[in-house]
Amino acid sequence: MFIHLGENVIVRSCDVITILDRQLLKSSSIVNEFLDIQKHQIVELANGDTKSVVITADKIYFSPLSTSTLKKRAQHVNELEKVFEEELAE
Repeated sequence: MFIHLGENVIVRSCDVITILDRQLLKSSSIVNEFLDIQKHQIVELANGDTKSVVITADKIYFSPLSTSTLKKRAQHVNELEKVFEEELAE
């Protein structure tokens, strides 16, 4: 399944490693160090209005969507996957 991150970008849900709140960028030197090291993999979707950081297997997305919005979308994807698995098992 897929999750829409904003600005017409969709990623496979199984590729998402974590979704971080932008506040963590302000308070965590470790996260900032990680992002500095991985800066060539960053995709800016928010045009300076980053609300969340989505880390996937191959890219890091700065999303204009909040972590709660992305979490709801991910939960919806998980629910759909369960329904499909149950239907296939029948």
